[in-house]
Amino acid sequence: MAATAIAQKKVEKTKVFVWEGSDKKGKRVKGETRAPNIALVRAELRKQGIAPLKVKKKAASLFSTKKRITPRDIAVFSRQLATMMDAGIPLVQSFDIVGRGHEKPAMRDLLLAIKADIEGGTALAEALVKHPLYFDDLFCNLVRAGEAAGALETLLDKIASYKEMTESLKGKIKKALFYPVSVVIVAIVVTAIIMIFVIPQFQSIFSSFGGDLPAFTKAIVAASEWVQSYWWAVVLAVIGSIYAFSYVFKRSRKLRQATDRMLLGTPVIGTILHKASIARFSRTLATMFAAGVPLVEALEAVAGATGNIIYGDAVMRMREDVATGQSLHLAMAQQKNFPHMVIQMVAIGEESGSLDHMLGKAADFFEEEVSNAVDALSSLLEPLIMVVIGTLVGALVIAMYLPIFKMASVV
Repeated sequence: MAATAIAQKKVEKTKVFVWEGSDKKGKRVKGETRAPNIALVRAELRKQGIAPLKVKKKAASLFSTKKRITPRDIAVFSRQLATMMDAGIPLVQSFDIVGRGHEKPAMRDLLLAIKADIEGGTALAEALVKHPLYFDDLFCNLVRAGEAAGALETLLDKIASYKEMTESLKGKIKKALFYPVSVVIVAIVVTAIIMIFVIPQFQSIFSSFGGDLPAFTKAIVAASEWVQSYWWAVVLAVIGSIYAFSYVFKRSRKLRQATDRMLLGTPVIGTILHKASIARFSRTLATMFAAGVPLVEALEAVAGATGNIIYGDAVMRMREDVATGQSLHLAMAQQKNFPHMVIQMVAIGEESGSLDHMLGKAADFFEEEVSNAVDALSSLLEPLIMVVIGTLVGALVIAMYLPIFKMASVV
């Protein structure tokens, strides 16, 4: 933990310095260098044959923000590193090229910090372990297996392909959830605008009519008055609920378990999440088994990569069964989480000695199933959401025009 904290501080304290100096020919040169302090900048410039004349910290731009590192950044980096290693570029030089050329300062700092550790004699896997926020146990174990087998280039290529596929799968799931959520938010905003700004205008007209308003209109007007008076309470309640749920969700395993179980039982969405978890399990286990990681050890890393705590717990129970000598397909059959097709493919893979290949085929199939399910969900939701929004807005419009229709019938 102490080594991780020190490495993390090292990444965070790196700064950008602007400098001016003269080269060996006496020509004036200037540029930017990223380093922990001015002394190291001057030392680096002297190594390059540049006499530093002026070195100062670069002023932060008013509009600049240090973008955080995302899983997609790690996936892209994995592919870049795999490509350079495959081309015969040394590991340290590969990190230097990718790191210095990265557009995100945070990612640049991270890669250059790892490069410094490797230059100091640390193995790549151990250098990555110091940054658990960005490189999980699965990533580090695969790199360690590649270094031990002397096939780091091959393993890096497998890691890159794995990260790309998992990020693609995550993107498909987010796509399935983003559209309905965004439309519901728009519907809520439109309804709030009508309740706060439009209905009060009609209300002033209704007051000049005299007589009783229709019951439906009275209910909508009463709701509008309540929203106008207590909108701030509604906003605070929503924000507070979201914050409280997020806070407890991160710290309560029981809440995460209940949430994941509820999502898996949700119609349509639950089917997508089931298939996505099976695809992640198959893809991750195939990658680790192909890298030569022992099955029991691989299952422990796979449990955290399923993306669902229900499936993660099932995989850990499978690991306990496999550790006692039971075959993988029998351990899977006892969990009731995996479809018969996957269990049979694993059984064939174990019998034929091609478990990684069969798991890869299962992953391909379920990733395609997720893609098709997402497309089907989008097609199903579009008309459904339009009906819901149309009904909501239509009800508000009818409530506003009912008094006018009533007056017209009397006249």
